[in-house]
Amino acid sequence: MYRYLWTPLTLGPVTVRNRIVFSAHLTNYARDGKPTEQHAAYYGARAAGGAGLIITEEHSTHPTDWPYEKLIHGFHRDVIPGYRRITDEVHRHGVPIFAQINHNGGQASSMYSRLPVWAPSPVADPLFREVPKAVSHAEIADIVAGYALVAEHCAEGGFDGIELQCSHSSIVRGFLSPATNKRTDEYGGSLVNRVRILAEIVAAVRKVVGNRLALGVRICGDEFIDGGTTIDEAVEVAKLVEATGQVDYINTSIGVATASLFMIEASMHIPPGYAMFIPSAIRKAVDLPVVGVGRFKDPLQAERALEEGHCDLVGVVRGQIADPDFASKSRSRATEDIRLCLSCNQECVGRMGLNRWLGCIENPRTGRESQGVGLSRPTSKRRNVMVVGAGPAGLQAAIAAARNGHTVTVYEKEPVPGGQVRIAASVPNRAEFGDMIRNQIIECQRLGVTIEYGVGVWPGLVEEKKPDHVVVAMGAEPQRPWWVPGDAQRVCDVRDVLTGAASPTGAVVVIDEIGFHHATSVGELLADRGCSVEIVTPGMVVGQDLGITLDMENWWMRATKKGIVQTTDLVPMGLEVGEAGNTLNLLHHPTGSNVVRAPDWVVLAVPGGPVEWLYSDLKAAGWSVDRVGDCLAPRRAHAAVVEGERAGASV
Repeated sequence: MYRYLWTPLTLGPVTVRNRIVFSAHLTNYARDGKPTEQHAAYYGARAAGGAGLIITEEHSTHPTDWPYEKLIHGFHRDVIPGYRRITDEVHRHGVPIFAQINHNGGQASSMYSRLPVWAPSPVADPLFREVPKAVSHAEIADIVAGYALVAEHCAEGGFDGIELQCSHSSIVRGFLSPATNKRTDEYGGSLVNRVRILAEIVAAVRKVVGNRLALGVRICGDEFIDGGTTIDEAVEVAKLVEATGQVDYINTSIGVATASLFMIEASMHIPPGYAMFIPSAIRKAVDLPVVGVGRFKDPLQAERALEEGHCDLVGVVRGQIADPDFASKSRSRATEDIRLCLSCNQECVGRMGLNRWLGCIENPRTGRESQGVGLSRPTSKRRNVMVVGAGPAGLQAAIAAARNGHTVTVYEKEPVPGGQVRIAASVPNRAEFGDMIRNQIIECQRLGVTIEYGVGVWPGLVEEKKPDHVVVAMGAEPQRPWWVPGDAQRVCDVRDVLTGAASPTGAVVVIDEIGFHHATSVGELLADRGCSVEIVTPGMVVGQDLGITLDMENWWMRATKKGIVQTTDLVPMGLEVGEAGNTLNLLHHPTGSNVVRAPDWVVLAVPGGPVEWLYSDLKAAGWSVDRVGDCLAPRRAHAAVVEGERAGASV
């Protein structure tokens, strides 16, 4: 089974024991420009979990490159002790580790460095919007020397290889792309000229590391920008890279980080393997081993890509963020035990966008490995724990308590688990979100947690069962806002649409006061059912938080295709109930003017209210009790999982 995945492969002087790569990605774990103990613990956990090769996040090669706060400044020698901690920890598990080195070029700002950003030409980046300085020949030589210096630091720090990031955010990408390279000298114009700086960097790095370290180049196969690199030219770049005779493998990428990031770190709306055309085309053109990437969720997808000859190695990033034991579980044929990534982007990509450290919505240990979070701490005093509610908070509390040796019983009033996650996953294009509950249920089964369905809990049942501790995770319930009269008809919550309790028809106005998938996913569902849908929000953008999860661009495309109207800056002020129907009064707050709508239905995506009565009753009666998740304060699933972990681990 998976015979291609478990075949060793040689990359220059390095042999990888399997084809699963933990590819480079940002973590925001650096402090003061240096790697930390958290880096070592994070990469070490994936090495212990069986990855064949680990490639670290980028290490900056020059002081002019400081695009985000928590960047590793590889050009300072004081990074070397941190490098040693990382490589020693990974090598302890017999896994090779490469360092990705990079200069982000014009895809940056001068906010942190207080220096002009450097680029091949003075073309402003669409995200940072800062016009860069076109580098001189002397500065190009300085850039090349910076790569060599950092490669030397990495070699001294114990890395087994170097990867040159020339793909989604790099000054080298800027030179390679006709969209950003407008030079007329020997570094611009023809493809051979645009590749010149890459060839010089390759030669400089190889001269420093000799044949002791592997050397790879990561290139973009399609930038998805006007006038940018496409697959045909990327194949030619790969041929020129191979022709240097100094490179051991080629890694691939798709998109530009500051223009088409939604294609690089695709959410669940993008099919798995969507970028496979890139390594497939390059592998046909070169003899070097090629790494393929693109939302691989399970080992079967990875095996198929190898078997069909699309690539030689498979980059699995978010899959190993969610489950560091992805590889070892695959090899032991425990595929069902893999904690499948949801591709929700909430705690990995989303936290990066908020300048926070990388985490995972369903794995509370991710980002906290150095703190020992999520580890088993067997108790000397076994306790009976009652958990009320089988949503993400309750199930995680059960997992954490059972992991420490307690006897745990979960009571769920519905016939199935999942709470609001199960409801959210009922939308066809959000179905993968349901893997969260699947993963938790499998973990509960493994730990011996008992789950009783169809059982509502009240103080009398607690008195009857006499648990040592109770965790209340009853979630939240829909709340009608102040402006909806009590006798209003054809007004419902988004949950009512998803459960089938309400079936809106005709013209529907969806009120978006949450700013996430609630309004947009239900709006799409209703449009697919033939409704005329308008989503109204007090904010400046419908679904404003979709931006940090990289769902915004594709939402706009789908909404346009489905005829969904998006109206911003409108605050609901009242709903008048009349014989002819409802009239929705709205305030356009930038101007103070009033507008009205007369829809057939109004659907509410508004904050819910915590179901806290049981917690209050038990607390008043003197029981040992915690509450977690939405019944504490209605938020998103990541908060429920973190709180469940804390509550269960502290029993």
